[in-house]
Amino acid sequence: MDFQLSDDQMAIRDMAAGFAAAEIAPHALEWDRDRHFPVEVIRQACALGLGGIMVSDAHGGSNLGRVDAVLIYEALARACPAISAYLSIHNMVAQMIDRYGAQPMKAAYLPRLCRGDILASYCLTEPGSGSDAAALTTRAERTANGFVLNGQKMFISGAGETDLYVVMARTGGPGPKGVSAFVVEKGTKGLSFGANERKMGWHAQPTRTVAFDGVELPDTALLGDEGAGFRYAMAALDGGRTSIAACSLGGAQAAFDKALAYMADRKAFGQKLTEFQALQFALAEMATEIEVSRTFLWRAAAALDAKLPEATRLCAMAKKHVTDAGFEVANRALQLHGGYGYLADYGVEKIVRDLRVHQILEGTNEIMRLIIARSVISGAA
Repeated sequence: MDFQLSDDQMAIRDMAAGFAAAEIAPHALEWDRDRHFPVEVIRQACALGLGGIMVSDAHGGSNLGRVDAVLIYEALARACPAISAYLSIHNMVAQMIDRYGAQPMKAAYLPRLCRGDILASYCLTEPGSGSDAAALTTRAERTANGFVLNGQKMFISGAGETDLYVVMARTGGPGPKGVSAFVVEKGTKGLSFGANERKMGWHAQPTRTVAFDGVELPDTALLGDEGAGFRYAMAALDGGRTSIAACSLGGAQAAFDKALAYMADRKAFGQKLTEFQALQFALAEMATEIEVSRTFLWRAAAALDAKLPEATRLCAMAKKHVTDAGFEVANRALQLHGGYGYLADYGVEKIVRDLRVHQILEGTNEIMRLIIARSVISGAA
């Protein structure tokens, strides 16, 4: 296997890194402090081709692969994991519409999503169904003119600020086969939002409940086939897991870089911190975790691009390993800063707060272990 990036991939990564350094990094602490969602900066990223990374070029997308996407999200996350993570969600919605939507739906939404004229959110989790997503109760009842949607979604990134919502709702009986996917525009009668949640991290993007009270939808709002929504959601989450792992990787790399720079400058007992062997060993462990995570993440992303049968298992493995390792590296970087790491101005505590949720979303790491175990056992049977 060739682990060398192509010239095009290096150019894509460098473009994303340059944008992140110029437009995101200088403001990340301010956005975190003020709980500001920088819509205009996100639109600028979309204008560079980052609003439809894996969308076909026929609809204004960049037509890139999953490996390209993880390179982009890692680069953006070095500046701010919360902004990178939101862009990954926006892209997940755009890719779902590109992959499953009817041609009129693609024409109506994809060019605007790719340009960033409209921003998107993904609505799966409910107050009573998180890890057990197939137990969702939001319901879309058939009418003469389409559907009527009732229910509530929770922990929705971007909600209230974004313009388009892909919503999983039950159109049939219990279980996965009774779930369908719908596209709902902001401003639709009966659609409302809760208060912006106060969270440990991810302050630079809003998180709200999304409520549907008699929301009338035409037949054309159905995404793909009726009853196939859960399958679409799970397929999207395979990619989403590599994306959030990439965000953890970028945050961990940024925290490591901050720790290394601090230790090279800081002295204790007459020596630079980098001259203490015990602290050198800590740096060695952190650097190794980052490199192992990066290599395996590329492996999982490449398997998804190649549509290999083991791709779902590898994506679950990558999500579990990289998000766990990323958080531990960031937390270790904070420790290496001593008391300064606990201060907001140094930026390390923000990374720790932002990365903690990555072990929960896109399927908790406990659920990742379940997916991995089932795959291993069924393969051995």
